[in-house]
Amino acid sequence: MPVLEIKDLSKAFGGLKAVNNFHMTLEEGEIVGLIGPNGAGKTTVFNLITGLYKPTTGSIVFRGENITGLPPFLISQRGIARTFQNIRLFKQNSVLDNVRAVFHPRINYNFFDAIFRTPRFNREEERVISETMELLSILNLASRAEEKAASLPYGDQRRLEIARALAGKPVLLLLDEPAAGMNPAEVKRMVELIREIKKRFQLTILLIEHQMGMVMNLCERLVVMDFGQIIATGTPQEIRNNPVVLEAYLGKGVTVA
Repeated sequence: MPVLEIKDLSKAFGGLKAVNNFHMTLEEGEIVGLIGPNGAGKTTVFNLITGLYKPTTGSIVFRGENITGLPPFLISQRGIARTFQNIRLFKQNSVLDNVRAVFHPRINYNFFDAIFRTPRFNREEERVISETMELLSILNLASRAEEKAASLPYGDQRRLEIARALAGKPVLLLLDEPAAGMNPAEVKRMVELIREIKKRFQLTILLIEHQMGMVMNLCERLVVMDFGQIIATGTPQEIRNNPVVLEAYLGKGVTVA
């Protein structure tokens, strides 16, 4: 059974079709890149998968269940997590509290326990802090746990957002431009990190990225979009010199050595 199966997915905003007849299948354990020029419809696909938008037509099946049109919190509960192109953190809260907040739907105590600090409350808080610190350690952020999120360097904020996504215990992780704004050394570390978390947490990963060096080295398959439609699919080697892809990115008559 595929982890994700999308068929005939379309999204129209008025007369504009942002996504048109999109289809994709993700198998367990894959890292797949969704690429294309700015405005191609990639983030709209992410928003459809995670329930931020409802599709005009089409279906989204996750682990055998049709999740088309479900609200975001129900989709998250089923095991899909994401990061955003524009980092979304509680900037004035600590690094620790940014991740702890994600555990809230799964805590095993009630209002009474919280008010009177019962043994159950204390046990649950200890568990959440322990799991949070473990995630921060994996993301190399444990030493910054008490700092405000706003004080972190840009690359660390990106990793913190990934830690928040992992705290939801996903099966499928969607990464929206995880290397945006990073220098080559930071991009290399991000590639290593994504490989590590994929193996450690047994994830299937779909990512949007404009850093071609990153997607070529990291992804097993690529899906290329332009003007809301898929224009090519294949391995990085197959996509590298695909004339349709090159025309979409660079114009006609371009080749890559």
